[in-house]
Amino acid sequence: MEATAWGRGADWLLDQLPSFLGAFDDPSAFVPRHRLLAETQRRRPGLRLGRTGLVLESLIPSVLEQKVTTDEAYRAWRLLLCKYGEPAPGPAKGMHVMPAPRTWSLIPSWEWHRAGVDSKRSSTILRAVRVAGRLEEAAAMSPEDAAARLRLVPGIGPWTAAETLQRSNGAPDAVTVGDLHLPGTVGYALAGDRDADDAAMLELLAPYAGQRHRATRLILLSGRTRPPAPHWPRAHYARL
Repeated sequence: MEATAWGRGADWLLDQLPSFLGAFDDPSAFVPRHRLLAETQRRRPGLRLGRTGLVLESLIPSVLEQKVTTDEAYRAWRLLLCKYGEPAPGPAKGMHVMPAPRTWSLIPSWEWHRAGVDSKRSSTILRAVRVAGRLEEAAAMSPEDAAARLRLVPGIGPWTAAETLQRSNGAPDAVTVGDLHLPGTVGYALAGDRDADDAAMLELLAPYAGQRHRATRLILLSGRTRPPAPHWPRAHYARL
């Protein structure tokens, strides 16, 4: 593997790159018990769960995704990153580095509003960046202890903790509960149940204990997803 990096963190990034790309993941630990997952695993042998070791870089986007559409969350992330992040070094134009915790803490309320972020999500982010050092320690913890550490911050629940640890820790069992679409997707793929709830999803994933997040990733990669549900109306919070 060859890689080139630029800027102050170049050496660190090159050292961490194998982990980013899933070099230390163990896909052999997953034993498919459904034909769909066995076939998807065969077709997608390169699937690896990466580990960034960067908790806030996964946590803040996950908080922005709470209770809104993906497009709204991406828009908010893009606006805040471009306004408050530093331009990334190297030849790529238009990319930005995520702001430091102190920079997040100084964003005024009207800029959150302009980005379409309501006070509940912005307050959660502000509480998180005040204890950024303690949260970053979660990258070296077991998934259970890491989730408990994140959930000490008001506004961070099981959904946000799982979405964060899937990326920062490469946690193969950090299954996302409380999601609007995932239970129905898993239920439809494994049992033809498009109306499955969290309890039904967890029951279907029980044979994959320890690898439930990997199982859901394979389901999403399989292409067998339930017919689309009606979309939530956009809140257009920034226009209120």
